[in-house]
Amino acid sequence: EPESIAIAQAIQAVPILTPSSPDPVQTPYVHQAGEKPPILLLHGFDSSLFEYRRLLPKLAPQHEVWAIDLFGFGFTERRPELTYNPEAIKAHIQAFWQTQIQQPVILVGASMGGAAAIDFTLSHPEAVRQLILIDSAGIPQRPWTWRLMFPPLDKWATEFLRSPKVREQISRKAYADEKWVTADANCCAALHLDVPDWSLSLMNFTKSGGYGSFAKQLPDLKQPTLLLWGERDAILGTKDANVFTQLLPNAKLVWIPEAGHVPHLEQSARVATEILQFVAQDAVALA
Repeated sequence: EPESIAIAQAIQAVPILTPSSPDPVQTPYVHQAGEKPPILLLHGFDSSLFEYRRLLPKLAPQHEVWAIDLFGFGFTERRPELTYNPEAIKAHIQAFWQTQIQQPVILVGASMGGAAAIDFTLSHPEAVRQLILIDSAGIPQRPWTWRLMFPPLDKWATEFLRSPKVREQISRKAYADEKWVTADANCCAALHLDVPDWSLSLMNFTKSGGYGSFAKQLPDLKQPTLLLWGERDAILGTKDANVFTQLLPNAKLVWIPEAGHVPHLEQSARVATEILQFVAQDAVALA
């Protein structure tokens, strides 16, 4: 698809020094300049910045937009001696923000990227103007793969996840309409599997326990927050959307029809419109 080719051609990489590594970690990103405040996009579990291939170009005409690969995920450099856990991801985001962006962002996180966005915002509120969560993790749920990530099943589990048939089955569950499960979609979802130490970092992160519940901390999150949720999410379901709305003091929930767990891929135009309207309305309210 043209969007897939365009984002692939736009990828750059920068060495990012974080407390998690004695040496800088090569970090892929896409950056499109714009006049309005920057938007930073965080992808989900075992995914990459390719996840935003349809949404990013719809935001870029109005805003500066960044999409990065998280620490231990996407095409970010892995090393066997490093530890991969939520704290390392947060430190990596902070280092990238501090060196590359250097101003408050509109932080967008999808699925596990939503949990990463919440975690970052709670620790670095000065770096986040507004928060946008898309079918977000962060209420107590663990991916089913967590149960398999301990010896002797850990290596088997990652090889299981590498299987094209398994990944296609996951895609079919992620989308509300299977017309989106194309060869291009399967390719974009699997490109990062060839990064050295992909399986090692995935096992390492999952063994850490991943992201737990932020239920107790969510009332402390004061940033204006937009929750976007696919009406037919079969991965996380839909109950957590209302839980987030109840716990976040300054949240708005918008249901995305004809969308599953990845509305930013299925209904990217609608998602972009909701994001741009929310950001603009909040900017007027703050003026």
